[in-house]
Parts: sequence; structure tokens; C-alpha cells
Amino acid sequence: MMQTDVLVSAVLSADGQFKEATGTNNILRSRVKAVYIVPAATAGSVVFRDGGSGGTINMTLNTVASATQPTYLLFPGEGVLFTTNVYADVTNIGTVTIFYG
Repeated sequence: MMQTDVLVSAVLSADGQFKEATGTNNILRSRVKAVYIVPAATAGSVVFRDGGSGGTINMTLNTVASATQPTYLLFPGEGVLFTTNVYADVTNIGTVTIFYG
């Protein structure tokens, strides 16, 4: 059975756990289906961790040096599984939003 419900996170602009769209509750076990990153004027990155700031690195996405070129990435299949929570270490980006289920 395929999962079809897709939700969007609150916007994240600094290191931290992703929260539900309301900004209240942390997103726990989920599959990240897509990512939307607004970069900064210099090249940057978003490191996605499972389990908080010291958790396992699931993926690292690098950005271009242009605050006018957002990046949207759609992940294949069921997306990337985070078994505990979704945490991001951000460097030189404006914002990052995830689509998850």
C-alpha cells in the first residue's frame, strides 16, 4: 500500500528540528518527499539528520550562490525515511521547507 498523504513543514531558517506547518509540534518519524530551499547570496548547504543535532546524516544538499534561484527537489519512490525526527544543520541559506508524509 502506498502512502499518499503529503504535508508541509513550517519554514526553517536556522539549525533545528522541523515542525508541523503550525510551528508547534516537531515532525517525528516520517518520509521526506521533497525539499524547497531558498539559498543566500553565497553557496551553502543543508545537512539533514535523523535524531537531532548529533543524529545520523541522511543527506546533504548543497545550494548555489544566488538568493534569486530557489531549489526544489522531489525525491523518488517513497522519499527519504527519518525514523526519529527530521533535523537540519543549515549554512548560508535563507530558508528550507520540507514536504513529508
